Amino acid sequence: MIRESRYSPDLVIAIGRGGYVPARIVCDRLLMSDLTSIKIEHWGTAGHKFDQARVRFPLSVDIEGNDILVIDDVTDTGETLIAAREYLERHGPGEIRTGVLQHKTSSILEPDYYAELISEWKWIIYPWALHEDMIGFLEKVLCTQPASPEQLARALRKRFAMDPDMDEVVLALNDMVSLGTAAREEGAYAVPGRDR
Repeated sequence: MIRESRYSPDLVIAIGRGGYVPARIVCDRLLMSDLTSIKIEHWGTAGHKFDQARVRFPLSVDIEGNDILVIDDVTDTGETLIAAREYLERHGPGEIRTGVLQHKTSSILEPDYYAELISEWKWIIYPWALHEDMIGFLEKVLCTQPASPEQLARALRKRFAMDPDMDEVVLALNDMVSLGTAAREEGAYAVPGRDR
């Protein structure tokens, strides 16, 4: 879509962290090497939403007069792209256009480019965020009673319509034990410190 539109940005800006991989792929397809990023926080793990989108790590280059292409993974509400656009406009760029992999109709902003339109809201787990999201969703289903990885995988399927790989479930659970957010007892996992 970007190539067909004949838009020729001077710089691609990835919105961190979800836009890092898509922006790199866009640069590859456009034969561009000028790529930088800003980090805007709006969503945490497993669908946890902050009150408002905010720039956490600002721009590190001068963009004055440059045509910009801002890339993220998805528009859920559109607030991240709005925050990015407002922030970048204060730095005097030329034209700013936006692109995402998936655009949800729940968004208040329609990006200039998107690969897929999503009409029914759902949480999308990207390969580059799988482990972090798996930990977040496991934290949501971890019960007061110890549960096996298989029981937890069934709970993920039932509650979130996920189809988790058991190796990924076990890896995430082991990392949760290391982080102190889960405890392991005889092959089962539970929230540490809860009466069982």
